[in-house]
Amino acid sequence: MTRQYNDPAGGTKSDMDGASSDQMNTFFYDKKALIEARKQQFFTQLADVTSMPKHMGKKIKKFHYIPMLDDQNLNDQGIDAAGAAISTSTWTVEMPRLVLAVANASKAAAATALADNTNGVTATAGADGSAGTGLATLTLSATTIKFANATKKDAALALNLGGVALQGSGNLYGSSKDIGLITGKLPTLSENGGRVNRVGFKRKELEGNLEKFGFFDEYTQESLDFDSDAELEQHVRREMVLGANEITEDALMIDLINAAGVVVIAGDATTTAEIGANDVVDYGDLMRLSITLDNNRTPKHTKVITGTRLIDTKTLPACRVLYCGSEMLPTFKGMVDLHSEPAWIPVQKYAAGGDTLLGEEGSVDNFRIVVVPEMVKWAGAGADATSDSTCYETAGRFDVFPLLVVGDESFTTIGFQTDGKTVKFKITHKKPGEETADRNDPYGEMGFMSIKWYYGFMALRPERIALIKTAAKL
Repeated sequence: MTRQYNDPAGGTKSDMDGASSDQMNTFFYDKKALIEARKQQFFTQLADVTSMPKHMGKKIKKFHYIPMLDDQNLNDQGIDAAGAAISTSTWTVEMPRLVLAVANASKAAAATALADNTNGVTATAGADGSAGTGLATLTLSATTIKFANATKKDAALALNLGGVALQGSGNLYGSSKDIGLITGKLPTLSENGGRVNRVGFKRKELEGNLEKFGFFDEYTQESLDFDSDAELEQHVRREMVLGANEITEDALMIDLINAAGVVVIAGDATTTAEIGANDVVDYGDLMRLSITLDNNRTPKHTKVITGTRLIDTKTLPACRVLYCGSEMLPTFKGMVDLHSEPAWIPVQKYAAGGDTLLGEEGSVDNFRIVVVPEMVKWAGAGADATSDSTCYETAGRFDVFPLLVVGDESFTTIGFQTDGKTVKFKITHKKPGEETADRNDPYGEMGFMSIKWYYGFMALRPERIALIKTAAKL
């Protein structure tokens, strides 16, 4: 009879084994343990690292100089075209035309509010019905009206007559786009010149703090000597580095969300707690957000860190980066534009080799969509969801998902003794033996491995960081 192996694992002995003999191994052990896919650095690829020098504390500061023609440039250094000093407590309201229409019952109060100015503009109310049924005319002597304080300015704006307000400052017309206001603020000069049209400048101070993070793992000598995996130590070391990397990514993601200078709530909701099934981001929300970022001078090109050693950068043209969780993919893929055509363009249709970001799935309008599997959310922070089953929810309330847009050069991370591109991790490993033996472990049977690193964040241009809060369809 031919010798057979049979099925020792199933209980049928091999022909080679006697009554007191069994197969020692009935399985093959794969030494290469299953390794979880490495989590990528989605946010760090956009960051540069500001290196903190030694002996300078743990806080870093930077000046940001405000452009002259900017509403943020509020200063008392200005002198107008008439030679009068300009105070930031004063306000200018530009009305759309000289003859306005107000309700008959409120014409007197409106005339009084507009006439309470500092540049002598008069407001004369007409007869009832002079501007149509139930309306009276209100005639101004000039469309540019100056008020002594914010209270009087607010009273004029509360009339809802189309006035546009500008705070007094040595910034000429600031960020205004109103053609009438700009025309009145142009720095014209007379033949004799004189002390007129003086402007001022402002800067603001940015600061970020450097914090130290770390964790450690302990083990015994026998846990290495007798474990089935001969490469256990190597795997643990790798997982510690990946864990530290993910912690840094999570901290950066939360810092970016909290630093957003532009916050939009999708749909008709006005607060996070009101977000419901119908408050899902659409093409119009993205288009309007893009316009806001344009007005905030957010570049449409984005520099990213690339290369296997993270020492090179590349520029992605004509785009802004939008981060979202994987739950938002059905919403983006089903989105239509203003012509009812599909708005989603998958990445394989436009990307040349190497010109995409880690995690990039496609684009909508001016945004390139990067899906972050670990993207955070506000679980159960929305409206009551007990009568709806179409959106993600937690404990009977809608989950609220962030869509994060990060403009170029809007932030920096802060590192200590780094290479200027990445946050460095410092690993300390002391194996069991004489190096670890002491009165608490006199036999040196315990070892440990620790990892530590420095991390800090500083928002440079928060107006270039935008956040949309939205529900997500299942």
